[in-house]
Amino acid sequence: MRLTLAFLLCAAISLVAPASAQVSPTPAAPEKPAAAPAKPAPAASPKVRPTTAAKKAAPSPLPAATPAPVETPDDPNVDLVFGAFQRGLYKTAFDLATKRVQEKGDPKAMTMLGELYANGFGVKRDDAKAADWYKRAADAGDREAMFELAMLRIAGRGGAVNRQEAARLMASSAKLGNPKATYNLALLYLGGEVLPQDVRRAAELMRLAADAGNPEAQYALATFYKEGTGVPKDLEKAARLLQQASLAGNVDAEVEYAIALFNGTGTSKNEAAAITLLRKAARQNNPIAQNRLARLLASGEGMPVNKIEALKWHTIAKTAGKGDPELDQALSTMSAEDKAKADIAVRRWLSTK
Repeated sequence: MRLTLAFLLCAAISLVAPASAQVSPTPAAPEKPAAAPAKPAPAASPKVRPTTAAKKAAPSPLPAATPAPVETPDDPNVDLVFGAFQRGLYKTAFDLATKRVQEKGDPKAMTMLGELYANGFGVKRDDAKAADWYKRAADAGDREAMFELAMLRIAGRGGAVNRQEAARLMASSAKLGNPKATYNLALLYLGGEVLPQDVRRAAELMRLAADAGNPEAQYALATFYKEGTGVPKDLEKAARLLQQASLAGNVDAEVEYAIALFNGTGTSKNEAAAITLLRKAARQNNPIAQNRLARLLASGEGMPVNKIEALKWHTIAKTAGKGDPELDQALSTMSAEDKAKADIAVRRWLSTK
């Protein structure tokens, strides 16, 4: 049940898919539009892995280019700074945010400058400047800046590691309704290293973050209900939360929900839907899903037997460390010709990853 703060020094908040199951024989070109980077979010129980301040790997600094013109919208409420950031126009976002800070002292613009410096988007990465801008925005009451500064303090970026300050900032951001901060604060209570361990409080915070739509919190809370951690054991609630997180694109939740569907655990049994989810997660390179899919293909449970495909997914899962001696044995009698076909499929898959 312990979550060490060492986990908090990883790269981005995500959850580790549990291996248990009953299934037997789951930026940017200089000023071109680009997808905005995903925000980080630390996990819970032995199966949950936290967010960290290290966040995304920063790309190489963008060359200084003449900002693409941004038209002034008819709606004065449109945020040009965030709009430019979302389109990958980081230099434009930097210039607009700087102007807004100078003219209006806008905390949101300060947070944007912190984000740009923290990731090296449109400017040279500078953790000290990022921390300074986040602090100015946090002092002005911006909940996003409080969270981001907390993550920097945990990782020791832009200053010394300060976990107590990080916990205080996280609590302030959570109190203002930031789901990511609420989720991470729950992890701190769960770990018991920065804050006193309090599993019930962790579960309460996970529920708040889950209700606000945070997929990581939904998955973590599902694990709590599945195991009876800080809440009464309730497999139906666990399945509903896994479904929500799965629909939001959490791959680990897709695997666990697929297993629940296949076995009818806390939800109606639906082998076809389970297999669809396992295939989706396997294609997203989840080794648990790849292993479960290989088992079903080898045994013919819920689908026709296909040992070539089974060996393909089994081998791919093994390259990620998910071995399975039972599958080794079950597929050992395949012909040399079929093994060669599976090997070609494996090499084709790996060459695209």
